[in-house]
Amino acid sequence: MKYDVMIIGGGPAGLSAAIYSARGGLKTGVFEKALIGGQINVTDEVENYPGFPEALSGFDLTDRMRQQAERFKAKFIDEEVTEVGLEGLCKIIGTSENTYRTKSLIICTGAHPRLLNVPGEEHYTGRGVSYCATCDGALYRDKVVAVVGGGDSAIEEGIFLTRFAKKVIVIHRRNELRAQKIIQERALANPKMEFIWDTVIQEIHGAAKVEKLELVNRKTLEISFLPVDGVFIYVGILPNNELIESRLELDSGGFIITDETMHTNVPGIYAAGDIRRTVLRQVVTAASDGAVAAWSAEKWIMENYPDIEGIGSDDSVEQ
Repeated sequence: MKYDVMIIGGGPAGLSAAIYSARGGLKTGVFEKALIGGQINVTDEVENYPGFPEALSGFDLTDRMRQQAERFKAKFIDEEVTEVGLEGLCKIIGTSENTYRTKSLIICTGAHPRLLNVPGEEHYTGRGVSYCATCDGALYRDKVVAVVGGGDSAIEEGIFLTRFAKKVIVIHRRNELRAQKIIQERALANPKMEFIWDTVIQEIHGAAKVEKLELVNRKTLEISFLPVDGVFIYVGILPNNELIESRLELDSGGFIITDETMHTNVPGIYAAGDIRRTVLRQVVTAASDGAVAAWSAEKWIMENYPDIEGIGSDDSVEQ
């Protein structure tokens, strides 16, 4: 089966890339082994995506993106990609069911937060458990929230949450923070922030939503309960790079390095969204990445395939 552009990952970056490439007349395929939309599906309310003054769920937002991509004839393939190879300029994509060939490839496999792996975490994700203050902080106006972690991300996001929450309680497994000194100083001086040291979460409790955290002190083994309206977990973020970690240039965290056009170090292969090295991981930035990647892929195809008229024509149909 032959395509002009194939996209691995059906989150906001992949959906945006599909819209732009399919609308541009490119035969476009999108692989998504799970639910279209990716991580954003667990978000009950998206309030910061431009153009929607009324909040909508992550599922509703990405479902609209999917419908838009399908309107332009993008094809969604619910097969898991198992390997990616190269055959000259051609990219070979293997699944458990088929082999596909494409002129260009856009990697949108995303990333996932490192989990605490405690009881209640998965159950309450999207209902009080969050991994993104920028996404969900405004939902906790005048409420009490906990932040787990002691690094830069945890403390910076904790400071951000004080714009909304009446109290932010940082829970850290050590007796001192790992964040940069200047960030620590800001947090320790913030009257809305409190700190619980040498402590980890043992279980997350609640009814419809999170109501309290079961804590254990690592030194004394004393167990306590902390009433909260929500908990933000920052113990790391991991890229979904298993398919390409030995093929593309990655940074020290395992994220794909791209240039400003989303091009990787391999000609004709692009990356967009949370999988690439970036300063902000949001739906709007992922969508922007996807648009740039699709535009860049089209330009690359035009420059490297002499049969320009074949784009979107009979030359690109499945074979």
